[in-house]
Amino acid sequence: MAQMRALLLVFLLALRTSYSFYVPGVAPIDFHQNHPVEIKAVKLTSSRTQLPYEYYSLPFCRPKKIEYKAENLGEVLRGDRIVNTPYNLHMNVGKKCEVLCEKPNKPVRFKVTESSLVVERIREEYYVHLIADNLPVATRLEFYPNHDDNDKKKEKEVQFEHGYRLGFIDNNKFYLHNHLSFIIYYHKEEIEKDQEPTYRVVRFEVVPQSVKYEDLKTDEEGNCILPEATGSLPQEIDPNKENDVLFTYSVRWEGSVLKWASRWDTYLTMSDVQIHWFSIVNSVVVVFFLSGILSMIIIRTLRKDIANYNREDDIEDTMEESGWKLVHGDVFRPPHYPMILSSLLGSGIQLFCMILIVIIVAMLGMLSPSSRGALMTTACFLFMFMGLFGGYFAGRLYRTLKGHRWRKGAFCTATLYPSIVFGLCFVLNCFIWGKHSSGAVPFPTMLALLCMWFGISLPLVYLGYYFGFRKQPYDNPVRTNQIPRQVPEQRWYMNKFVGILMAGILPFGAMFIELFFIFSAIWENQFYYLFGFLFLVFIILVVSCSQISIVMVYFQLCAEDYRWWWRTFLVSGGSAFYVLVYAIFYFVNKLDIVEFIPSLLYFGYTTLMVLSFWLLTGTIGFYAAYMFIRKIYAAVKID
Repeated sequence: MAQMRALLLVFLLALRTSYSFYVPGVAPIDFHQNHPVEIKAVKLTSSRTQLPYEYYSLPFCRPKKIEYKAENLGEVLRGDRIVNTPYNLHMNVGKKCEVLCEKPNKPVRFKVTESSLVVERIREEYYVHLIADNLPVATRLEFYPNHDDNDKKKEKEVQFEHGYRLGFIDNNKFYLHNHLSFIIYYHKEEIEKDQEPTYRVVRFEVVPQSVKYEDLKTDEEGNCILPEATGSLPQEIDPNKENDVLFTYSVRWEGSVLKWASRWDTYLTMSDVQIHWFSIVNSVVVVFFLSGILSMIIIRTLRKDIANYNREDDIEDTMEESGWKLVHGDVFRPPHYPMILSSLLGSGIQLFCMILIVIIVAMLGMLSPSSRGALMTTACFLFMFMGLFGGYFAGRLYRTLKGHRWRKGAFCTATLYPSIVFGLCFVLNCFIWGKHSSGAVPFPTMLALLCMWFGISLPLVYLGYYFGFRKQPYDNPVRTNQIPRQVPEQRWYMNKFVGILMAGILPFGAMFIELFFIFSAIWENQFYYLFGFLFLVFIILVVSCSQISIVMVYFQLCAEDYRWWWRTFLVSGGSAFYVLVYAIFYFVNKLDIVEFIPSLLYFGYTTLMVLSFWLLTGTIGFYAAYMFIRKIYAAVKID
């Protein structure tokens, strides 16, 4: 009982880390009064185009020397290009209005090409992403929960959207947000009497405004006076001519009781937690439903079957019965293309190990969004290193299936799935290059990924494959006949495509709510950090895939069809078909993508996600079915 309590406590703590905001290894930065606080730009993003651009792709004011931060692999793949900006901020020193560029009385003149580019970005609804002390800027949105005019005393709901809008459209005219009002919240740390007070940045907000250049009054020192809100006009950008724009900003500092360890609350509590709990409850109900089917139909029927098959006094009647025992001499007959099957299953094992470790590490709070790009970097390296396990399982299965060319099998395992991923990503990357987007992976990074593939993953797959192939093959409980048994004609509902539709719907039903949040994080630039829930959903997915795979293979063997190897792999991955259908639904109903290249990117990356998900769920179902078949045939007496 004490062990159960301890396990429950650990589990609840793990769930709690879904909302934890302290990251091991990330130390807070203490600022003293008047110390500089650097504002950096990350990128420009739009959910309409899915193409990030670096900050200085538009004619913003530039500092004297542009310095780019050295990005990790994940940041490069995400399209982040972190660069310094000319914003001049000092801790706890407010500014009413200051001109951003070097020449205070001279505006920035947009050329016609620059004006049309800015207008195009505004039309495409681009957001600008800045960071201060590694904390992303957010725009506050206030609204009433419902539009009931009679109840004026209702509290406003506050939400935050990442970044700020580049501009807006009104009556087919385009306006640029050229004045930024920064509101930075700080937490004053407790200190001893004689020490200088220290401050920590805990929130970074911005209120973007559009102010016409002629309405801004400036002096020689770079100070400016904003016009009254009622009498000012916004800064229009005409795409067909040159435009004069004055970039200005103001700074307001406010104290906050929020501590540094909880400063990511604003960004990580944007989604409704109740929906996630509903998702978990929904998934648990699906699993219990499947478990009920498994226990009532299969276990009871199996016990009856095994008891009948093992009766020694009525052997002749037993032999006349139809059922799964009749195919015992063929059920372990090696399938067609065993090398490809074992290679795909090896890649599935790689994906399974990588996803499981990433979710666990993220659930423990070590892959926080504050560690920018850490999640993707970790996933890439883990997939490479998990090649050892993928190669081992693929090699042992290949030997079990009477394979002999282990070197070719190891090469196939190491290159089949990764080459599909790399080839498709390279083609998509060419289109992104053509759009001059920062989302395009630079050529040196592509070379580095290739070196990781052939320098880390390939040798590890060969090593694992060698030991797996040398290991004793899986011990099948019955011998395989020399002459294959004829498979009787199957009913329509035993068709593999019908099986895919039937087997995929329940695992997909267990996870589709969480899938919505994952899609929102990927395609709408949201933060996803509810890895405690994701871990639960992943466990439920593994259980449901295993159960439905066992049910489907049992019905197949009862129909005297022993060709289960490929079919189980395909059918168990049936939920990937529903992920594809959901992705199409999400594209049509949730995203506002109309151009060709963004649509190509969406469906290209969705294809990779669906393929990976099929490998993952197919591998889970295959091994569950294989263990089940070995178990039931070991329980009957074979003459």
